Amino acid sequence: MSEHDSPKPYQVLARKYRPETFADLVGQDAMVRTLKNAFAADRIAQAFIMTGIRGTGKTTTARIIAKGLNCIGPDGQGGPTTDPCGVCEPCRAIMEGRHVDVLEMDAASNTSVNDIREIIDSVRYRAASARYKIYIIDEVHMLSTSAFNALLKTLEEPPEHVKFIFATTEIRKVPVTVLSRCQRFDLRRIEPEVMIALLRRIAGAEGAEITDDALALITRAAEGSARDATSLLDQAISHGAGETGAEQVRAMLGLADRGRVLDLFEKIMRGDAAGALTELSAQYADGADPLAVLRDLAEITHWISVVKITPDAAEDPTISPDERARGQAFAQELGMRPLTRLWQMLLKALDEVAQAPNAMMAAEMAVIRMTHVSELPSPEELLRKLQETPPPAPGPGGPGGGLAQGGGATSMTEARGMPQATHSGPSGPSASLAPARAAETALGRYPTFEHVIELIRANRDVKLLVEVEGGVRLAAYQPGRIEFTPAEGAPADLAQRLGAALQRWTGNRWAVILVNGAETTTITERRDAAALALRGEAEAHPLVKAALLAFPSAKIEKITSAEDEARDAQAEALPEVEDEWDPFEEE
Repeated sequence: MSEHDSPKPYQVLARKYRPETFADLVGQDAMVRTLKNAFAADRIAQAFIMTGIRGTGKTTTARIIAKGLNCIGPDGQGGPTTDPCGVCEPCRAIMEGRHVDVLEMDAASNTSVNDIREIIDSVRYRAASARYKIYIIDEVHMLSTSAFNALLKTLEEPPEHVKFIFATTEIRKVPVTVLSRCQRFDLRRIEPEVMIALLRRIAGAEGAEITDDALALITRAAEGSARDATSLLDQAISHGAGETGAEQVRAMLGLADRGRVLDLFEKIMRGDAAGALTELSAQYADGADPLAVLRDLAEITHWISVVKITPDAAEDPTISPDERARGQAFAQELGMRPLTRLWQMLLKALDEVAQAPNAMMAAEMAVIRMTHVSELPSPEELLRKLQETPPPAPGPGGPGGGLAQGGGATSMTEARGMPQATHSGPSGPSASLAPARAAETALGRYPTFEHVIELIRANRDVKLLVEVEGGVRLAAYQPGRIEFTPAEGAPADLAQRLGAALQRWTGNRWAVILVNGAETTTITERRDAAALALRGEAEAHPLVKAALLAFPSAKIEKITSAEDEARDAQAEALPEVEDEWDPFEEE
């Protein structure tokens, strides 16, 4: 065999079938139409920016634009065109990446201002042989802030012989000052129908036999990326070694049979824990990755939820007729609440399985939890059961505990740990002096120490409230006179500041006196004891036990009563003011 007959080195399909003209680009009709109009009207922008997910053709489009700008045609007389000939020296050099006037830079590895400064310094020189000097910067969002700032002036007033073409997967990270100087093109994900047609065309050109089901699996796995789909097709053809079917592609991707995942989904939603575990084990024995099975379950849950809302979503070309019929049946049979609960549990399970030392064990535990999803009560049913269940007896320190009957959620009350005194007027013999009687009447509004606490809270002096609740061991109280022993850690000037604050708020003098020997508990100590007791009562409640069993990572954050919520809402509400002027009031 002569050296001329030696076989050409193998070229991966993603490079072999990379588009070389706009006609070869698939799924980007809007961008191609806009560019063709711009070239035809000779309104070619100084800078372009291409954005989209990986593999949609951003860098390829940049090279096609560069070819079109510098193409001279087979006869050497052509001008800028959206249909580059591909045979002239500029076209061939650009596609091979060797044209001296078309410079490509990867911003991921060239992020500094010095890298950009080299470009800026070379911009002033005209192109050596091409019509335009073109700079293609890939992943431009990776440039540093100083690099972007250095580029701005050149972008704003570039020489006529220079064009910039940027590509990025993270358009939001590109400064607005740069975006405003570029013509932007958003490259879309490739639609499933278009992707399947592309893969079928490439497989035919390669003489490979691959079934439609296999192409559908590859399309679904590619998630709209033409490069990913082509790479997977390349791998699938090698894996199949002849005719490639869905089974080979499934094994290659580590996927379970879609129909079997639907079987697992059905067993979970019917609460058949034993059957679900048996199906999961069988799929695992056949080579399915537990994490991939849960991902498929999440995808199916999402798809059925969407079909339930918009039935047209069932018409997906990557879904087989049997899967479509089963999905539509599930959408009609299942409620939205179980589906959304399953979705949330799957999100949690995916994290657990990814981090667990044994993925299969974690997946089995997740499936066991999920089989209870259809048995859980809805929020309305849970609230109704809570309302029908008598609240537990108040904890130490007074009322205010138990499961919420008005909030619909398990939360924890800040039990005040004090009796709710009734409002009463002044008592005792009438004073002869009006000022004394007025003072007595005013102080009569605070018959208990708890009323003093509410006064501090109403005036929103949080620091004083915390210090009084945690630092006062009350010895004696009567309106206008407080005797207490300071608790450990109480501020030395607490009595003085409390007396001054009460006088300021009530307009009357208060005697706040320090005494020794009082051993009463502080409000904070009573509240903590009450909170512990309430938490114990809440955890012992049958409904809470069931919720914690179904959701092992859940915890009781707070317990409130309807009275607590009403009081807190009133305390936080802004005071109403009367309008001083009504524009609708007649003079």
